[in-house]
Amino acid sequence: MRGLRGLLSAVRQSSDRDAFVHRQAGRCPDRADHELLPGRRGRRSAGCPPRRVSRGGRGAPILLVGEPPGYRGARVSGIPFTSERQLTGAGPAEATATIVRRTLGELGLLDRVLLWNVVPTHPGTETTNRPPARAEVVAGRLFAEELARGRQVIAVGRIAAAALGSPAVRHPSRGGAVAFAAGLRELTSS
Repeated sequence: MRGLRGLLSAVRQSSDRDAFVHRQAGRCPDRADHELLPGRRGRRSAGCPPRRVSRGGRGAPILLVGEPPGYRGARVSGIPFTSERQLTGAGPAEATATIVRRTLGELGLLDRVLLWNVVPTHPGTETTNRPPARAEVVAGRLFAEELARGRQVIAVGRIAAAALGSPAVRHPSRGGAVAFAAGLRELTSS
């Protein structure tokens, strides 16, 4: 597997593809994630609006890998650490997405970071979160490792840190915003 195209091709061909499937909310309620992974062209052909993974894009030197998506954030937006409100101005806000985006902006990292989740799809129902199954983490880790090639990897939270074995920062939820920002500043200042 080489590069982003290889990653997307591998997800589409994966025998454990069910680990990456959930119902896409928002404007594409009847499409599973793996059907939308080919990017803008795939989303357009599916009748869905284009989504941008992050401002950092393919050339970003830093990969920020978070926990599995939450039910109010990436489950709805389809983009790691991003709520629908951040994209459209409507819909629910999501605390982690708000804190991460604000901190990246304050540190001047928005254009230097590619955002990803260790399990790229939301485990749980439309209104709940659940810890990911071991198989979901194992399957997701392979794809995170592919995206990590040539980048500084920073895990956000315990699940991502355990899966990747990379330097980690505290997850910003539940009172962790200050520690998250301090950890990110420390790891990206060198």
